[in-house]
Amino acid sequence: MASPLRLPVADGISLAADAYGSPADPPVVLFHGGGQTRHSWDNTARALGAAGWYSMTVDLRGHGESEWSPDGNYHLERFAADIVAVCDGLSAPPALVGASLGGIASLLAIGEADHPIAAGLVLVDVAPRVEPAGVERIRAFMRQGLDGFASLEEAADAIQTYNPHRSRPSDLSGLKKNLRLHDDGRWHWHWDPRFMGLRPTAGEGGIDGLPNERFVPHERLEAAATRVTIPTLIVRGMQSDLLSEEGAAHLRSLIPHARQVDVAGAGHMVAGDRNDRFNVAVVDFLDTVVPAPAPPS
Repeated sequence: MASPLRLPVADGISLAADAYGSPADPPVVLFHGGGQTRHSWDNTARALGAAGWYSMTVDLRGHGESEWSPDGNYHLERFAADIVAVCDGLSAPPALVGASLGGIASLLAIGEADHPIAAGLVLVDVAPRVEPAGVERIRAFMRQGLDGFASLEEAADAIQTYNPHRSRPSDLSGLKKNLRLHDDGRWHWHWDPRFMGLRPTAGEGGIDGLPNERFVPHERLEAAATRVTIPTLIVRGMQSDLLSEEGAAHLRSLIPHARQVDVAGAGHMVAGDRNDRFNVAVVDFLDTVVPAPAPPS
């Protein structure tokens, strides 16, 4: 496997990224959810590259092959600042596709940047208002793996329990993209355990849909959303227990020009649950964000 690209961001660290397609094509950058890695986008990124976009998948700080925050700080502002740095390093403002943590960090980055950083935004199953029960289920799943797993089979069992409507793969080797075998003989998620260490401080409200950062207030995220003027697509899994239709409707009230696509048969992990439908929705949206690229010769 080729070594990933390295993208410099704040704190003297770099993020790992893969790229698909030609750098001469319009850019699209995909940011995963908390506890995941850039490989959650592999199929979508390949499809975008083949369709004529320069698609980049990025490991968020503390995840995958990106470097960890030296001070263990994984506040949402850090992720948002990294997104601004990635966008500024490209030859043109990209469309951003963000799931869960990657989505809410993209929303904050676009809404609070002092200059235009993106040409379009796809928010995947996340909004300023999400469902507490869905949040707690994610937290429980992530806490379950903090001590590692005795085998890939045990890890697959945990994933199946969290996401029962997705078929369990017969080949578990793909899990090695998200897990690493440590010296203790156990398989551990490929993210910094300190990512789970922060909680809201006393009197600090905010989005409770992400398991890691010192949460920013709902009002701040809502204000950021009202400043989003670029084309926006909201993608919601119809079986999601995190983003309800009410939460999506509230987001549409903040970004009135936003379009919404509901993906049947998908939960919170929309791209993984129904990758075919997700890819069609994103490609169709990108056609409205940038001029359609010339078909590959």
